[in-house]
Amino acid sequence: MKKAIELLHEDAAVLIADKPSGWLSINDRYDPDAPVVLNALEKEYGKLFVVHRIDKDTSGVLLFARNASAHKILNEQFATHAVQKKYIALVRGVPDEAEWICELPLRADADKMHRTIIDARRGKDAVTRFKLLETMGQYSIVEAYPETGRTHQIRVHLAATGYPIACDPLYGDGKPILLSALKRRWKGDIYEEKPLISRTALHAEYLSFMHPVTNERLEISSPLPRDMRAVFKQLRSL
Repeated sequence: MKKAIELLHEDAAVLIADKPSGWLSINDRYDPDAPVVLNALEKEYGKLFVVHRIDKDTSGVLLFARNASAHKILNEQFATHAVQKKYIALVRGVPDEAEWICELPLRADADKMHRTIIDARRGKDAVTRFKLLETMGQYSIVEAYPETGRTHQIRVHLAATGYPIACDPLYGDGKPILLSALKRRWKGDIYEEKPLISRTALHAEYLSFMHPVTNERLEISSPLPRDMRAVFKQLRSL
């Protein structure tokens, strides 16, 4: 195990993890050797019920139910889009607008690389709202608010609108961000340089839903991970 999974919230009905990048949410036959959040948590907390997933590279808020009743209620909230979600993404390019919406229909697992594609005829409805937070040279920080939960939705919608997520190997160029490429007078060793970030620069920052037992709204946030803080700091300093 790479490291322990930190919890953002725990009670008798729900368990909310702060998923590190590089971990699968649940088992995946295409990546059998990767560490899995569900497996790690069940060893310590017992049986958990999967409510939603976030991609392996994506860090942040991941919700599980602890019993069948809570699972059913939470699934209904996700199905009816009653759950509020916010992601932070570092994208390549500078958006022309401060806010925009993408409503392109999506079809998952549509090619040999298991990518989601835009498909007006067979795709499922998908809606994502975006908000520009900050621009830094050729990069921008964007908030994403997915109103539906399609596979790779944010990644595809950002790429489709011209702003692929930095380092995304499926929908962007997949290239890591190197300090040597950003600073003209960088004096380090190119053979020993480590990327500022090399994984898809997407973080599930916020999740809000009605608690399945108390029926009170629960709001959970995950702090930005170290790699995203580091790359933001460097880009701001240029």
